[in-house]
Formats: sequence, structure tokens, C-alpha cells
Amino acid sequence: MIGIFDSGLGGLTVVRSIMKHLAGYDIIYFGDTARTPYGTKSRETVIRYAHQNTEFLLDNGANIIIIACNTASSVATDSILEKYNVPIFEVISPAVELSLKMSKKYRIGVIGTRATIKSGIYEKKIKDQNAEAKVYSYPCPLLVPLVEEGWLAKPETRMIVKKYLLPLKTRQIDTLILGCTHYPLLKKIIQQKIGKRVTIIDSSIAVAGKVKEYFENNPGADKILTRNGKTRFFVSDVTEQFEKIAKSTLYQNVQLEHVKI
Repeated sequence: MIGIFDSGLGGLTVVRSIMKHLAGYDIIYFGDTARTPYGTKSRETVIRYAHQNTEFLLDNGANIIIIACNTASSVATDSILEKYNVPIFEVISPAVELSLKMSKKYRIGVIGTRATIKSGIYEKKIKDQNAEAKVYSYPCPLLVPLVEEGWLAKPETRMIVKKYLLPLKTRQIDTLILGCTHYPLLKKIIQQKIGKRVTIIDSSIAVAGKVKEYFENNPGADKILTRNGKTRFFVSDVTEQFEKIAKSTLYQNVQLEHVKI
């Protein structure tokens, strides 16, 4: 079973991509809706939450773990890798690799939570692979609450997105990494405001491709996974809004199971 966790509902975009690129694999998802957002929490707190989430998924049958939260990926991946002896995937490295593959001028923008941007993880990973690349990162702290509230097409959301992206437009970037798995739910608006010439890198698609590549390069690795097309969705706080957005994101009814971590 593929285990996926996020601070809230943004990781559902990863679930959607996994369903598309790895059809039929059983999935267990945990959205930490009671403690969202992670982007405003301390490093120590996010690491503790990430370990608790990982252990929950493993205890409930997960054989591989996808950290679908950029904030947790940026600060907790090394700690998770050290402790758990299962394949671990995070959403940052695949997005970095794809951005460098797609960018022509190597002028790359990154948007994310304050914690993700403050970590400097995207700049470091991009520079490690291409020292000549120019990276411009900006925090967009209001976008996660807007997505969680379901304000996906509100005029206010469009105005805020435009304001956040203006500094990146002036930098004349040619590629933009969505450094938060909530942001693909705003991808249409982001594309409109940043301009059609800028390539958008969706980390949910990038990580699904990386998991698929892992299975292709490791024959037999997927034998530890079940393929019954089953999905289970756990949350630390059940809200009507989560159910609504989950349904619109996955194009199906979603039954949420409440659990305390």
C-alpha cells in the first residue's frame, strides 16, 4: 500500500497523480487537518508531526511513504530516512529535477510556505545540479488558507495570487515551481497571472513520475504493494470543507475516517 501524508488537503493532488500514473495501487492517505498549516510551525514541531504521520501510515499497512507536504519534505526528510527502512519519497527533489529539465534560460521561480522558502531547500538542490541557475523564491502564506477555505475561484484569490507573483514576473522567470501541494488547485489562476510563457512545475505530478520510475528501475519492488484499487482517507479533524474539496480534487466521493494522532 502506498502511504501519503500532508498537513491538510493539498496532498490530495499527489493522490490524484498517483491514481493517474500508478493506476490500481492501494493508497492510504493521512491529512493532518487538526494541525494544519505546517508552514507556520517550528522545524522541531514539523519533524515531530512528520514522524507521527509516518508511523501512523506504516502501522496501517503502508509499504512506502510519500511526504506530500513541502514543508515537511524540506525539514524532516533526512530524519525520516534515517529512522524508517522503507522507500521514502518527498516532493521537492522530483520538482527540482523536472524544473531543470524544462527550463531553457535557467531562471527559476519558487513559491511556497514561509517555512519552505526560509529553508532554502529549493535553491540548494537546484544550485547543486546547476550552479549557473538563477533561483528566485517568494513565500505565499495566504494561499494555503485560501485553498483550505475553498476559495479557488474568488476574485480575492486572483488578486492575492497576482500580487504574490508580481516580483517573479519582474525577474523574467521561465519556469515556476509550485512549492506546495495545495498550489496545483490554483494552477489555472497561477498560469494566467504569471503568463503562458512560463512553465509551471507541479510537484504532485513530478513525485508520481519519480515513484513510477522507481518501480521501473527496481523490478519486483512493487510486489510488496497490493493492487486492489482501494483508497482510505484519514484526517485528524473532519470538516465539511475537506470533504467538498476532496470530492472536486479526486472526481469521486471520498469517505473520511477520523483519527487522533
